[in-house]
Amino acid sequence: MIPTEDASARKREIEEKLKQEQETLSFIRENMEKSDQLTKGMVSILSSFESRLMQLENSIIPVHKQTENLQRLQENVDKTLSCMDHVISYYHVAKDTDRIIREGPTGRLDEYLACIAKIQKAVEYFQDNNPDSPELNTVKARFEKGKELLEAEFRSLLTRYSKPVPPILILDAISVDEELEVQEDVMLEHLPEAVLQDIICIAGWLVEYGRNQDFMNVYFQIRSNQLDRSIKGLKDHFRKNSASSGILYSPAVQTKRKDTPTKKAPKRPGKDDVLDIEIDSYIHCISAFVKLAQSEYALLAEIIPEHHQKKTFDSLIQEALDNLMLEGDNIVSAARRAIMRHDYSAVLTIFPILRHLKMNKSDFDATLQGTAASTKNKLPTLITSMETIGAKALEEFADSIKNDPDKEYNMPKDGTVHELTSNAILFLQQLLDFHETAGAMLASQETSSSASSYTSEFNKRLLSTYICKVLGNLQLNLLSKSKVYEDSALSAIFLHNNYNYILKSLEKSELIQLVTVTQKKAESSYRELIEQQIYMYKSSWVKVTEHLTDRNMPVFQPGTKKQTNRQLFFLQGFNDGLEELCKIQKGWAIPDKEQRDFIRQSQKRVVSDAYRSFLCANISFTKNPEKYHKYRVEEVEEMIERLFDTSA
Repeated sequence: MIPTEDASARKREIEEKLKQEQETLSFIRENMEKSDQLTKGMVSILSSFESRLMQLENSIIPVHKQTENLQRLQENVDKTLSCMDHVISYYHVAKDTDRIIREGPTGRLDEYLACIAKIQKAVEYFQDNNPDSPELNTVKARFEKGKELLEAEFRSLLTRYSKPVPPILILDAISVDEELEVQEDVMLEHLPEAVLQDIICIAGWLVEYGRNQDFMNVYFQIRSNQLDRSIKGLKDHFRKNSASSGILYSPAVQTKRKDTPTKKAPKRPGKDDVLDIEIDSYIHCISAFVKLAQSEYALLAEIIPEHHQKKTFDSLIQEALDNLMLEGDNIVSAARRAIMRHDYSAVLTIFPILRHLKMNKSDFDATLQGTAASTKNKLPTLITSMETIGAKALEEFADSIKNDPDKEYNMPKDGTVHELTSNAILFLQQLLDFHETAGAMLASQETSSSASSYTSEFNKRLLSTYICKVLGNLQLNLLSKSKVYEDSALSAIFLHNNYNYILKSLEKSELIQLVTVTQKKAESSYRELIEQQIYMYKSSWVKVTEHLTDRNMPVFQPGTKKQTNRQLFFLQGFNDGLEELCKIQKGWAIPDKEQRDFIRQSQKRVVSDAYRSFLCANISFTKNPEKYHKYRVEEVEEMIERLFDTSA
């Protein structure tokens, strides 16, 4: 059982807590009532604000819509006014541009083109919006006038500033400085840069807006004339100066670069100076054409639309190219006439030209790439013509050597080298300078399957065969000519001189290397022929020395009168024979000093030895030997030493 005091205390405690809870509850109720009142007041305020806001919205929205419509109307009015101004401006274009169009584009191309652009827009406007208006015809006429003046300006600029390239610049462009490892390209400036930019601008406008290609014809006609004048100017310059200066360039000789000349080569022997100049002039013009044409194409590519460039270039180069080909044809014709006159040396003019044409063919082909087939074929046609006439000349020359008539009045009286021999060797020596060209020339006429490749070795063998043919024909003709001489010794001297001249010439000019390609023993064969003729010549002295040999001495009793008379007879025969031969042979000639000395010494030794032996064996056949010993041994040797000396 809980004590009473504790229970009372417990009760009071509970009652106290209950009282507190009631007070708290009462506070909460009061606050809740205040909150409800505040909430009701806020709801009332919000309801009132919403009502006022709805009223405001109902008032503002119509005003806003009305304002938006007014702004749109304003914008439409502004646009309409702007369009009206723009349209009205088209009606004033003709008047506004009249002065500029009349004065033309010279000196103010940009302003002029801007003016043309305004006119063009006006034309487009009237065509689209009012095609029947008189203003359309007005601006159209103004546009055509503006285009016409632009075309005239294009022609004027080209005509005024297009000048022939000076010959010195061309020579610099096609020359090679062998001391320079890297060659500098000489740039050929055809038009001043500012003028070029104006021309490019006008051409671009004419293509894009002018719808006119006539300016391309104007372009190629003007530039074609300048190209031709440049080449003719070079030709005139070369003719005036090359003979005296001697420092111009000549592509007639091999160069480090196949497309460029080097310094002038030595003159070909026997060629006329004027002819040399004509040949070198033509060769220079060929090189100049390639260089100038390449330069013209580079210029054209900046001005003419790409799809018209090849055709325009083809037209541009025709006049200069045709003139070069015509000159080449004239050279071929002149060579043909020379062949008819049997003047085969004149045909040698073709060789340096042909070599240069073939050396530059690849550059020609590259330059003419894209042109018409007729244009591309002009150079190959000329090359073929030159090869054909050259090969014909070579063959007819070989035949002429074989068939040269044996005319007594044309034979050298002293038995020296015949003109036919010197001419033939000179011709072959000149061929040596162009051996590759000559070999290819002969190969071009071959139809056999072995000639299909035309290799360098094949061409070399053909040329070797040809040279051997000429030498063979020459040998046969010389043998025939030698029979014109009544004296067999002079005939032998004649053949000796000619054979020796041929051999020495072959060795000196390195023709022997070409000959031995097909005739390995050619050199030894000529030496044998020379030795044979020396032997034949020596035979002429037998009638002198036979008086001194034992087998011709009669056998009589020594000391008898018959023996003495016989000895005197043979000694007199020796004297007479010696005098006669020396008198005759002193007028003969052996131009080669080495051969002349050899024959003299050899013959002197044979005769003096025989004479000395004779004198020693018959020293006492007479009491007065000096009466019959007309010549001492030394005098006999001196007489032989003077043989073949026409100055003695």
